[in-house]
Amino acid sequence: MPTEVTMVSAYGDILEMIPQIILWIAIVGIIILTGIIIFCEIKFPQERLNWKSRLLGILLAIVIFGSSTRINHRNSIVSAWLSSYGNNSIFWNQEWGVQNNGALQQFLNNIDTNIMKDNANYSRKKVDKIAEKYRRQAENINKGRTNNLSTQTIVFNLSESLANPNRLKEVELSQNPLLYIDSVKKNTTSGLMISSGLGGGTANMEYMTLTGLPVSNFSPTIATPYTQVVPNSNQILTINNYFKKSTAIHPYRGSFYSREVVYKKFGFQKFMYLGSKYKIKHKMKIGTNPYLSDETAYQNTLDVINNYKNGQFINLVTMQNHLPYADYYDNSGDYQVSGNMDEGEKNAISNYSAGLSYTDKAVQKFIKQIDKINKPITLVFYGDHLPGIYSNINGNSLEARETDYFIYSNKYARQHGAKNLKHVKYVSPIDFIALTAEQTNSKVSPYYALLTEIQKELPTIKVYAYNDGKNPVFVDKKGKTIKYKQLTRKQKRLYNDLKLVQYDLTAGNQYLYKTKFFKIE
Repeated sequence: MPTEVTMVSAYGDILEMIPQIILWIAIVGIIILTGIIIFCEIKFPQERLNWKSRLLGILLAIVIFGSSTRINHRNSIVSAWLSSYGNNSIFWNQEWGVQNNGALQQFLNNIDTNIMKDNANYSRKKVDKIAEKYRRQAENINKGRTNNLSTQTIVFNLSESLANPNRLKEVELSQNPLLYIDSVKKNTTSGLMISSGLGGGTANMEYMTLTGLPVSNFSPTIATPYTQVVPNSNQILTINNYFKKSTAIHPYRGSFYSREVVYKKFGFQKFMYLGSKYKIKHKMKIGTNPYLSDETAYQNTLDVINNYKNGQFINLVTMQNHLPYADYYDNSGDYQVSGNMDEGEKNAISNYSAGLSYTDKAVQKFIKQIDKINKPITLVFYGDHLPGIYSNINGNSLEARETDYFIYSNKYARQHGAKNLKHVKYVSPIDFIALTAEQTNSKVSPYYALLTEIQKELPTIKVYAYNDGKNPVFVDKKGKTIKYKQLTRKQKRLYNDLKLVQYDLTAGNQYLYKTKFFKIE
């Protein structure tokens, strides 16, 4: 079961949410109830049921518990009925799921997970053919590349809820809160990332950036791969596996999205979070914001960079701009908001924008610091999703899914082969691996050769169109939606190759791990 490990590992946190007196009352109550049942069975024995009644009871039990296999199927009778009673399938945080739905219902919610639709083209022969095809492609790409990815210091920085409000036609700000970041975007690889979430879904963006696999290819029953796919996988290849040293940093709790379990399975040697044995240092907060600042996150990242002389991978997830957006900052009045919305929404946007301005300054300071370090460092900076504070935007529109991103290589890296790429207006989270390898002039594995071809040849995959890979949709350079049938023959082959690879790695027999598909030669 996909989340058994997650739920068992969180039992301590779940028990902490329950007052001890209630636990003792429950234990005593269960003992008393058990005694009453035993007494009644002995004192008032019941007549034996006939075979018809027994059979009916068995069938009824099968129907009731078997219906749990349809809970997460949209438009199913079971899903509609449970939703009407308030069931809310929460996978990103099992503790919250238990709090909202009860332990039994949350357990049943986790039964109905089908990772991907069966692929009729899937076979060992097909997989081997793909491995050989992209081995040759990697060979061609690597002829023009001089660096090894493992010698670089790569930082993937997910900036919580960062997306410039200035891009929204429904919002007018008195000034730009991301002046420095916008200036960086003019001079390095940059553009807009298409997010799969709106107001949430952070771990899905993490999953895609680290694995190169789009969540839109999964079954609609997969809401969060971190808790539904990763625990069931025997092997998982993520970009940090190409480095001798890798560290994850999150200046908050480690239990959200089961990151403690997931990062360990991904092969990170260290996970730094509040309460971990690898301490978060330089703790700073801004105003009355309860979350640690982005400057805190960057100072801890610098410590990790400076404490190891060779190449390494760092996955940094910030927390400063997480909701709620209250009156935390003295400078929130500097960001006056105009538009068709009530005062409460204007106030939230104003405070959110003030937080962004502090992120902007922290990024500027961090880039100045890494420019002084004499080893190749590349920062992949991206917002994970828009905050859920805008009432007037269409959640399915492209503007509701556009976040800022840039890829910056420090001076030393640029002096040793790294180069800024042309402006890439739209990217999917799965594109960062290929773009990073290209910018750092690093050689690629056959798998990363496939991702390179996907990034260059396909329109950007619209990762929030959850459709099990059936009739996928894409976004072209002008922001126009492109359907699968409009793709060229080569583009269709590329997409189908990616889908078959994803099926093998997540739902299939993982044949690719028995090939050289992941080896850089």
